[in-house]
Amino acid sequence: MTTQVFHIDPGNIDDAAIAIAAQTLAAGQLVAFPTETVYGLGANALDPAAVDRIFAAKQRPFTDPLIVHLANAKQIDQVAVNVPDVIAALAERFWPGPLTLVLRRAAAVAPNVAAGRDTVAVRVPAHPVAHALLAACALPIAAPSANLFSRPSPTTAQHVLDDLSGRIDIVLDGGPTTIGLESTVVDLTTHPPLLLRPGGVGVDALRKLLPNLLAPDAPLVVAETEAAPSPGALLKHYSPQAPVVLLRGDAEAARRCIHTIAPVLHERGKRLGLLAPDEEFNNYADLRAEVVSLGPTHDLAVIGRYLFARLRELDSLGVDVIVARAVGEGDAAGELSMAIRDRLFRAAEGRVLDADDPHVLELLLTLT
Repeated sequence: MTTQVFHIDPGNIDDAAIAIAAQTLAAGQLVAFPTETVYGLGANALDPAAVDRIFAAKQRPFTDPLIVHLANAKQIDQVAVNVPDVIAALAERFWPGPLTLVLRRAAAVAPNVAAGRDTVAVRVPAHPVAHALLAACALPIAAPSANLFSRPSPTTAQHVLDDLSGRIDIVLDGGPTTIGLESTVVDLTTHPPLLLRPGGVGVDALRKLLPNLLAPDAPLVVAETEAAPSPGALLKHYSPQAPVVLLRGDAEAARRCIHTIAPVLHERGKRLGLLAPDEEFNNYADLRAEVVSLGPTHDLAVIGRYLFARLRELDSLGVDVIVARAVGEGDAAGELSMAIRDRLFRAAEGRVLDADDPHVLELLLTLT
Protein backbone atom coordinates (compact mmCIF):
# COMPACT_ATOMS: atom_id res chain seq x y z
CA MET A 1 0.00 0.00 0.00
CA THR A 2 1.22 3.51 -0.83
CA THR A 3 0.36 6.12 1.76
CA GLN A 4 -0.76 9.43 0.24
CA VAL A 5 0.23 12.63 2.04
CA PHE A 6 -1.73 15.86 1.70
CA HIS A 7 -0.18 19.00 3.19
CA ILE A 8 -2.94 21.25 4.50
CA ASP A 9 -2.57 24.74 5.95
CA PRO A 10 -4.90 24.83 9.01
CA GLY A 11 -5.60 28.47 8.22
CA ASN A 12 -6.50 27.77 4.58
CA ILE A 13 -8.21 24.40 4.34
CA ASP A 14 -7.75 22.51 1.07
CA ASP A 15 -11.33 21.41 0.39
CA ALA A 16 -10.30 19.01 -2.39
CA ALA A 17 -7.88 17.11 -0.15
CA ILE A 18 -10.46 16.99 2.63
CA ALA A 19 -13.05 15.60 0.21
CA ILE A 20 -10.68 12.82 -0.89
CA ALA A 21 -9.96 11.93 2.74
CA ALA A 22 -13.67 11.97 3.62
CA GLN A 23 -14.44 9.64 0.70
CA THR A 24 -11.63 7.34 1.85
CA LEU A 25 -13.16 7.11 5.32
CA ALA A 26 -16.62 6.48 3.89
CA ALA A 27 -15.12 3.62 1.86
CA GLY A 28 -13.91 1.92 5.05
CA GLN A 29 -10.24 2.92 4.74
CA LEU A 30 -7.83 4.67 7.14
CA VAL A 31 -6.91 8.36 7.32
CA ALA A 32 -4.46 9.93 9.77
CA PHE A 33 -5.23 13.53 10.68
CA PRO A 34 -4.06 16.16 13.17
CA THR A 35 -5.96 17.11 16.28
CA GLU A 36 -4.90 19.67 18.84
CA THR A 37 -3.62 16.83 21.05
CA VAL A 38 -1.85 14.27 18.81
CA TYR A 39 -2.38 12.86 15.31
CA GLY A 40 -5.24 10.38 15.15
CA LEU A 41 -5.76 7.35 12.91
CA GLY A 42 -9.34 7.47 11.77
CA ALA A 43 -11.91 4.95 10.52
CA ASN A 44 -15.70 4.91 10.31
CA ALA A 45 -16.84 4.12 13.86
CA LEU A 46 -20.04 2.50 12.53
CA ASP A 47 -18.12 -0.02 10.38
CA PRO A 48 -16.58 -2.95 12.34
CA ALA A 49 -14.37 -4.00 9.41
CA ALA A 50 -12.97 -0.48 9.06
CA VAL A 51 -12.30 -0.35 12.81
CA ASP A 52 -10.51 -3.70 12.57
CA ARG A 53 -8.09 -2.08 10.11
CA ILE A 54 -7.05 0.39 12.81
CA PHE A 55 -6.08 -2.42 15.15
CA ALA A 56 -4.22 -4.24 12.38
CA ALA A 57 -2.29 -1.16 11.21
CA LYS A 58 -1.28 -0.18 14.75
CA GLN A 59 -0.75 -3.76 15.96
CA ARG A 60 -3.00 -2.74 18.84
CA PRO A 61 -4.73 -5.28 21.11
CA PHE A 62 -8.50 -5.39 20.72
CA THR A 63 -8.82 -4.91 24.49
CA ASP A 64 -7.68 -1.28 24.16
CA PRO A 65 -10.72 0.88 23.23
CA LEU A 66 -10.80 3.79 20.79
CA ILE A 67 -12.14 7.34 21.03
CA VAL A 68 -14.93 8.39 18.67
CA HIS A 69 -14.49 11.88 17.24
CA LEU A 70 -17.49 14.03 16.33
CA ALA A 71 -17.84 17.20 14.29
CA ASN A 72 -20.05 18.74 16.99
CA ALA A 73 -21.93 17.88 20.16
CA LYS A 74 -25.20 17.44 18.24
CA GLN A 75 -23.87 14.11 16.92
CA ILE A 76 -23.76 12.53 20.39
CA ASP A 77 -27.14 10.88 19.87
CA GLN A 78 -25.65 8.91 16.94
CA VAL A 79 -23.14 7.18 19.20
CA ALA A 80 -24.48 7.27 22.78
CA VAL A 81 -27.65 6.54 24.73
CA ASN A 82 -28.89 7.63 28.16
CA VAL A 83 -26.78 10.77 27.86
CA PRO A 84 -26.64 12.64 31.21
CA ASP A 85 -27.89 16.21 31.38
CA VAL A 86 -24.46 17.55 32.41
CA ILE A 87 -23.21 16.84 28.88
CA ALA A 88 -24.69 20.12 27.62
CA ALA A 89 -22.68 22.21 30.09
CA LEU A 90 -19.50 20.17 29.54
CA ALA A 91 -19.81 20.49 25.77
CA GLU A 92 -20.41 24.22 25.96
CA ARG A 93 -17.37 24.71 28.20
CA PHE A 94 -14.84 22.22 26.79
CA TRP A 95 -15.82 21.31 23.22
CA PRO A 96 -14.25 21.55 20.81
CA GLY A 97 -11.21 20.66 22.88
CA PRO A 98 -9.14 17.98 24.63
CA LEU A 99 -11.86 16.38 26.75
CA THR A 100 -13.17 12.84 26.14
CA LEU A 101 -16.34 11.64 27.85
CA VAL A 102 -17.26 7.99 28.38
CA LEU A 103 -20.97 7.36 27.83
CA ARG A 104 -23.30 4.42 27.19
CA ARG A 105 -22.69 3.09 23.69
CA ALA A 106 -25.41 3.22 21.05
CA ALA A 107 -26.04 0.00 19.13
CA ALA A 108 -24.92 1.61 15.85
CA VAL A 109 -21.33 1.97 17.09
CA ALA A 110 -19.10 -0.96 16.19
CA PRO A 111 -18.51 -3.08 19.35
CA ASN A 112 -14.76 -3.32 18.61
CA VAL A 113 -14.50 0.45 19.08
CA ALA A 114 -15.15 -0.12 22.78
CA ALA A 115 -13.32 -3.43 23.33
CA GLY A 116 -16.76 -5.05 23.52
CA ARG A 117 -17.86 -2.94 26.49
CA ASP A 118 -21.24 -1.19 26.57
CA THR A 119 -19.56 2.23 26.77
CA VAL A 120 -18.12 4.61 24.19
CA ALA A 121 -15.56 7.41 24.56
CA VAL A 122 -16.38 10.57 22.58
CA ARG A 123 -14.91 13.99 21.97
CA VAL A 124 -15.08 16.96 19.59
CA PRO A 125 -11.56 17.95 18.51
CA ALA A 126 -10.58 21.59 18.06
CA HIS A 127 -8.05 21.35 15.20
CA PRO A 128 -9.34 23.02 11.99
CA VAL A 129 -8.23 20.09 9.79
CA ALA A 130 -9.91 17.55 12.06
CA HIS A 131 -13.09 19.60 12.12
CA ALA A 132 -13.14 20.00 8.34
CA LEU A 133 -12.68 16.25 7.85
CA LEU A 134 -15.38 15.30 10.34
CA ALA A 135 -17.81 17.78 8.85
CA ALA A 136 -17.10 16.61 5.30
CA CYS A 137 -17.56 12.90 5.98
CA ALA A 138 -20.56 13.39 8.32
CA LEU A 139 -19.57 10.23 10.18
CA PRO A 140 -18.42 9.54 13.72
CA ILE A 141 -14.75 8.63 13.35
CA ALA A 142 -12.94 6.24 15.68
CA ALA A 143 -9.38 7.47 16.03
CA PRO A 144 -6.63 6.41 18.43
CA SER A 145 -3.18 7.94 18.09
CA ALA A 146 -1.65 7.33 14.65
CA ASN A 147 1.39 5.33 15.70
CA LEU A 148 2.44 1.75 16.29
CA PHE A 149 0.95 0.44 19.51
CA SER A 150 2.78 1.38 22.74
CA ARG A 151 5.15 3.84 20.99
CA PRO A 152 5.27 7.58 21.71
CA SER A 153 2.26 9.31 20.24
CA PRO A 154 2.77 11.26 16.99
CA THR A 155 2.75 15.03 17.15
CA THR A 156 3.84 15.58 13.52
CA ALA A 157 2.89 13.94 10.24
CA GLN A 158 6.46 12.64 9.95
CA HIS A 159 6.00 10.71 13.20
CA VAL A 160 2.93 9.08 11.64
CA LEU A 161 4.89 8.13 8.52
CA ASP A 162 7.81 6.83 10.57
CA ASP A 163 5.46 4.28 12.15
CA LEU A 164 2.68 3.66 9.63
CA SER A 165 3.86 4.50 6.11
CA GLY A 166 2.60 1.79 3.80
CA ARG A 167 0.11 0.56 6.41
CA ILE A 168 -2.54 3.28 6.02
CA ASP A 169 -4.16 5.09 3.09
CA ILE A 170 -3.84 8.83 3.73
CA VAL A 171 -2.04 11.24 6.05
CA LEU A 172 -3.31 14.80 6.33
CA ASP A 173 -0.28 16.89 7.32
CA GLY A 174 -1.55 19.90 9.23
CA GLY A 175 1.74 20.73 10.95
CA PRO A 176 2.79 20.03 14.56
CA THR A 177 0.07 19.58 17.16
CA THR A 178 -0.31 22.34 19.72
CA ILE A 179 -0.96 20.45 22.97
CA GLY A 180 1.04 17.28 22.34
CA LEU A 181 -0.64 15.21 25.07
CA GLU A 182 -3.77 13.12 24.62
CA SER A 183 -7.17 14.28 25.85
CA THR A 184 -8.44 13.99 29.39
CA VAL A 185 -10.87 11.06 29.74
CA VAL A 186 -13.76 11.18 32.22
CA ASP A 187 -16.21 8.32 32.78
CA LEU A 188 -19.76 9.65 33.13
CA THR A 189 -21.30 6.17 33.41
CA THR A 190 -20.08 5.83 37.01
CA HIS A 191 -21.41 7.60 40.08
CA PRO A 192 -19.59 9.75 40.94
CA PRO A 193 -17.78 10.50 37.64
CA LEU A 194 -14.24 9.11 37.46
CA LEU A 195 -11.08 10.48 35.86
CA LEU A 196 -9.67 7.66 33.73
CA ARG A 197 -6.82 9.54 32.03
CA PRO A 198 -5.35 12.97 32.78
CA GLY A 199 -4.78 15.20 29.79
CA GLY A 200 -5.22 18.67 28.34
CA VAL A 201 -8.17 19.59 30.60
CA GLY A 202 -7.27 19.74 34.28
CA VAL A 203 -9.16 18.39 37.26
CA ASP A 204 -9.75 21.83 38.79
CA ALA A 205 -11.48 23.06 35.63
CA LEU A 206 -13.61 19.91 35.43
CA ARG A 207 -14.73 20.13 39.04
CA LYS A 208 -16.43 23.44 38.36
CA LEU A 209 -19.05 21.38 36.50
CA LEU A 210 -18.39 17.96 38.07
CA PRO A 211 -17.78 18.86 41.73
CA ASN A 212 -17.78 15.22 42.85
CA LEU A 213 -15.29 14.06 40.19
CA LEU A 214 -12.99 11.34 41.52
CA ALA A 215 -9.35 11.73 40.50
CA PRO A 216 -7.21 8.91 41.91
CA ASP A 217 -3.62 9.78 42.81
CA ALA A 218 -2.24 6.56 41.29
CA PRO A 219 -2.40 6.01 37.51
CA LEU A 220 -5.05 3.60 36.25
CA VAL A 221 -3.31 0.39 35.11
CA VAL A 222 -5.06 -2.60 33.51
CA ALA A 223 -3.67 -5.81 32.04
CA GLU A 224 -3.45 -6.13 28.26
CA THR A 225 -5.80 -9.12 28.43
CA GLU A 226 -8.52 -7.06 30.15
CA ALA A 227 -11.01 -4.85 28.30
CA ALA A 228 -9.84 -1.40 29.38
CA PRO A 229 -12.34 1.31 30.32
CA SER A 230 -10.21 3.93 28.57
CA PRO A 231 -7.36 4.19 26.10
CA GLY A 232 -4.00 4.87 27.72
CA ALA A 233 -4.62 2.54 30.67
CA LEU A 234 -1.92 -0.06 29.99
CA LEU A 235 1.31 0.04 31.97
CA LYS A 236 3.51 0.14 28.86
CA HIS A 237 2.45 3.02 26.66
CA TYR A 238 4.08 6.01 24.94
CA SER A 239 7.36 4.06 25.15
CA PRO A 240 10.38 4.61 22.91
CA GLN A 241 12.41 1.62 21.70
CA ALA A 242 15.06 2.20 24.38
CA PRO A 243 13.92 1.32 27.92
CA VAL A 244 13.17 4.30 30.17
CA VAL A 245 13.74 4.85 33.88
CA LEU A 246 12.04 7.82 35.54
CA LEU A 247 14.27 9.51 38.12
CA ARG A 248 12.68 11.51 40.94
CA GLY A 249 14.37 13.87 43.34
CA ASP A 250 15.97 17.32 43.45
CA ALA A 251 18.48 18.52 40.86
CA GLU A 252 21.55 17.93 43.02
CA ALA A 253 20.59 14.38 43.93
CA ALA A 254 19.93 13.67 40.25
CA ARG A 255 23.30 15.16 39.26
CA ARG A 256 25.16 12.91 41.69
CA CYS A 257 23.21 9.85 40.56
CA ILE A 258 23.69 10.40 36.85
CA HIS A 259 27.38 11.24 37.23
CA THR A 260 27.76 7.89 38.98
CA ILE A 261 25.93 5.78 36.43
CA ALA A 262 27.00 7.46 33.16
CA PRO A 263 30.70 6.47 33.29
CA VAL A 264 29.85 2.85 34.11
CA LEU A 265 27.43 2.61 31.20
CA HIS A 266 30.00 4.18 28.88
CA GLU A 267 32.71 1.76 29.99
CA ARG A 268 30.37 -1.11 29.11
CA GLY A 269 29.73 0.29 25.64
CA LYS A 270 26.21 1.48 26.40
CA ARG A 271 24.87 4.82 25.18
CA LEU A 272 22.96 6.73 27.83
CA GLY A 273 20.14 9.05 26.81
CA LEU A 274 19.11 11.72 29.28
CA LEU A 275 15.85 13.66 29.12
CA ALA A 276 16.36 16.63 31.43
CA PRO A 277 14.72 20.01 32.05
CA ASP A 278 16.51 23.05 30.69
CA GLU A 279 17.49 24.21 34.17
CA GLU A 280 19.60 21.08 34.68
CA PHE A 281 21.32 20.99 31.29
CA ASN A 282 24.60 22.47 32.52
CA ASN A 283 24.83 19.72 35.15
CA TYR A 284 25.49 17.16 32.43
CA ALA A 285 27.61 19.04 29.90
CA ASP A 286 30.70 17.00 30.82
CA LEU A 287 29.06 13.57 30.39
CA ARG A 288 29.39 11.14 27.51
CA ALA A 289 25.66 10.92 27.05
CA GLU A 290 22.97 12.13 24.67
CA VAL A 291 21.23 14.91 26.59
CA VAL A 292 17.90 16.10 25.16
CA SER A 293 15.80 19.00 26.40
CA LEU A 294 12.60 18.25 28.24
CA GLY A 295 11.80 21.97 28.33
CA PRO A 296 11.65 24.59 31.11
CA THR A 297 10.13 23.39 34.38
CA HIS A 298 8.16 26.63 34.71
CA ASP A 299 6.34 25.98 31.41
CA LEU A 300 4.60 22.61 31.50
CA ALA A 301 2.71 23.43 28.30
CA VAL A 302 6.02 23.43 26.41
CA ILE A 303 7.11 20.19 28.08
CA GLY A 304 3.81 18.55 27.17
CA ARG A 305 3.90 19.79 23.58
CA TYR A 306 7.30 18.27 22.85
CA LEU A 307 7.45 15.29 25.23
CA PHE A 308 6.73 12.58 22.68
CA ALA A 309 8.92 14.20 20.05
CA ARG A 310 11.83 14.24 22.51
CA LEU A 311 11.38 10.55 23.31
CA ARG A 312 11.43 9.80 19.58
CA GLU A 313 14.52 11.97 19.19
CA LEU A 314 16.41 9.90 21.78
CA ASP A 315 15.54 6.74 19.85
CA SER A 316 16.88 8.34 16.68
CA LEU A 317 20.20 8.96 18.48
CA GLY A 318 20.59 5.23 19.04
CA VAL A 319 20.73 5.24 22.83
CA ASP A 320 20.55 1.96 24.75
CA VAL A 321 18.71 3.28 27.81
CA ILE A 322 16.99 6.54 28.76
CA VAL A 323 16.91 8.29 32.11
CA ALA A 324 14.10 10.83 32.26
CA ARG A 325 13.89 13.40 35.00
CA ALA A 326 10.54 13.67 36.76
CA VAL A 327 8.88 17.09 36.43
CA GLY A 328 5.58 18.60 37.42
CA GLU A 329 5.78 17.45 41.03
CA GLY A 330 4.16 19.32 43.91
CA ASP A 331 0.84 21.04 44.45
CA ALA A 332 1.81 24.16 42.50
CA ALA A 333 2.93 22.31 39.39
CA GLY A 334 -0.09 23.25 37.29
CA GLU A 335 -2.99 21.60 35.48
CA LEU A 336 -0.81 19.61 33.05
CA SER A 337 1.44 18.11 35.72
CA MET A 338 -0.72 15.01 36.24
CA ALA A 339 -0.81 14.30 32.50
CA ILE A 340 2.96 14.66 32.09
CA ARG A 341 3.66 12.41 35.06
CA ASP A 342 1.23 9.83 33.68
CA ARG A 343 2.93 9.75 30.26
CA LEU A 344 6.43 9.46 31.73
CA PHE A 345 5.29 6.76 34.16
CA ARG A 346 3.94 4.65 31.29
CA ALA A 347 6.89 5.39 29.00
CA ALA A 348 9.03 3.95 31.80
CA GLU A 349 6.65 0.98 32.29
CA GLY A 350 6.35 1.97 35.94
CA ARG A 351 10.11 2.03 36.57
CA VAL A 352 10.29 5.03 38.88
CA LEU A 353 13.23 5.42 41.29
CA ASP A 354 14.45 8.13 43.64
CA ALA A 355 17.76 9.70 42.66
CA ASP A 356 19.36 8.57 45.92
CA ASP A 357 18.21 4.94 45.48
CA PRO A 358 21.34 2.73 45.37
CA HIS A 359 19.65 0.36 42.90
CA VAL A 360 19.46 2.82 39.97
CA LEU A 361 22.66 1.59 38.34
CA GLU A 362 21.73 -2.05 38.92
CA LEU A 363 18.39 -1.54 37.20
CA LEU A 364 19.91 0.28 34.24
CA LEU A 365 22.45 -2.48 33.72
CA THR A 366 19.73 -5.12 33.70
CA LEU A 367 17.82 -3.11 31.06
CA THR A 368 20.79 -2.89 28.72
